[in-house]
Amino acid sequence: MRHLRSFRPWPAVALALLLATGAQAATLERGNGPEPSTLDAHKCQEVACGNVLRDLYEGLVTEDATGRLVPGMAQEWSTSPDGRTWTFVLRDGLRWSNGEALDAPQIVASFRRAFAPTTAAPFGELFDALHNAKAVQAGALAPTALGVDAPDARTVVFHLDRSAPLPALLTLPIAFPVYLPAVERFGAQHTRPGTLISNGAYRLVAWTPQANLVVERNPRFHDAANVAIERVRFQVTEDAAAELQRFAAGDLHLTEVVPPQPLASLRERFGSQLRLSPYLGAFWLGINTTHAPFKDGDCAGVAFPPGVDATRGLSPLREGCIDRGHALRRALSMAIDRELLVSRVTGLGEHAAYGIVPPGIAGYTPAAATWSRWTQAHREAQARRLYRAAGYDAAHPLEIELRYNTSTPHRRLALAVAAMWRQVLGAHVRLRNEEWKVFVGNRKQRVITQVFRGGWIGDVPDARNFLAAFGSEGPLNWTGWHDAGVVDRLQRADDARSDIARNAWLHAAETRLLQGDPVIPLYFYTSKHLVDARVRGFEANALDHHASRWMRLSE
Repeated sequence: MRHLRSFRPWPAVALALLLATGAQAATLERGNGPEPSTLDAHKCQEVACGNVLRDLYEGLVTEDATGRLVPGMAQEWSTSPDGRTWTFVLRDGLRWSNGEALDAPQIVASFRRAFAPTTAAPFGELFDALHNAKAVQAGALAPTALGVDAPDARTVVFHLDRSAPLPALLTLPIAFPVYLPAVERFGAQHTRPGTLISNGAYRLVAWTPQANLVVERNPRFHDAANVAIERVRFQVTEDAAAELQRFAAGDLHLTEVVPPQPLASLRERFGSQLRLSPYLGAFWLGINTTHAPFKDGDCAGVAFPPGVDATRGLSPLREGCIDRGHALRRALSMAIDRELLVSRVTGLGEHAAYGIVPPGIAGYTPAAATWSRWTQAHREAQARRLYRAAGYDAAHPLEIELRYNTSTPHRRLALAVAAMWRQVLGAHVRLRNEEWKVFVGNRKQRVITQVFRGGWIGDVPDARNFLAAFGSEGPLNWTGWHDAGVVDRLQRADDARSDIARNAWLHAAETRLLQGDPVIPLYFYTSKHLVDARVRGFEANALDHHASRWMRLSE
């Protein structure tokens, strides 16, 4: 104001431009990938909704910019000597975004809603250590039987059947408190602007389908004084190439991904704005094992000589034959040149994957397929033998559909994989891309899928998080594959009395899983973003979580 008094009155056009520029500077523009499938915290199962929900909500425990666990709604917590009872003490004066008080009984009621069978929370199985969680989700017990209670207004107590990394799990959206009066009044519409009541650093003010979501600072958040950015606009950026161009044009401060391009040219163009870092994520193709041609149980009728490399880990149905579906799954996996994919197709520091669990988890040694050390030529020769054993050849080629959600990187990868299957095996592959919500629904139902884009982004830095879905027949087991050996090894890991023993059993479970070939591991992720030089507080972390509350925009 001191400078404004020193000059003549501003022309109307110049003043409007100044105000518009100031308004833009107060809004963080974030690319967010596909349209979020939901903003119901208990039903979120993908990155797109998780990014928004971490701004709208806060759990008992949260993460700082570097991924370190820090107090959220709880100011402190403690555990019993056996690690099975956890007590959380809430901050004083917690409020919902509408100003109402938020206390421990409401948090407990929200947990009961999350695990009720009518909610069908996809991440409920990650809390299988919570007392009665499985039985409540299955409808065998009432939600009131869930192992969480509130002895008073500021205390929440969890009862576990085995030790588990509960504080880390409480950072997941399923553990966020949902405002139940809005759910009761508005049903599924409680997630819309004007009806969504949250407790985090921001509140929802606008949602334009297939365009963007806008959140603004929540003045009733307990740490609102330290939230620097007033508004955040999460832009739907399903096309990674278009997202990059929007960043280059100045329309975005932060991208969700970076499309496949030569790394050298990206560095030359964007310099330090290109942020690459290790990331706990695995990309794999899933195979629907509940239907032909990939279902187990059909004898191929071809006997391999003892010791043939391709059949290691393949259990014969009976003497003189191997499983046709299993042979075909392995043939498809061995025919893919992963090193070529990460060097020519993805090209942003990813590492070829021959297992499910990525490196970087403390105390855990990842497993790998038995043939991971072979040359690619040897893998392809063995893949052709398995392909023929499964009953396919040039006269009768395999015809399959490879399904993926709409995305430039996914399309490039699908094209490359299809070309390898055609060249190595002679398979005929149809590519089908779908909008995210449609894709997720089809993948979950396991009716029309054959081979599909899968993978897992770590929710917590724990190997079990990457394996748990394969140990149940829940909604996250998109392949429909079930093996008693994996279930047994996961149970033994849960019962282990030391971290060393637990990790050994998890390694055994991953090894057994890889022997069954229900998925085709392709690569381990890197975190890759373009971050405007004006953004401060964006820090690399293993889970690639970047809540807006920790960032600020410099002039």
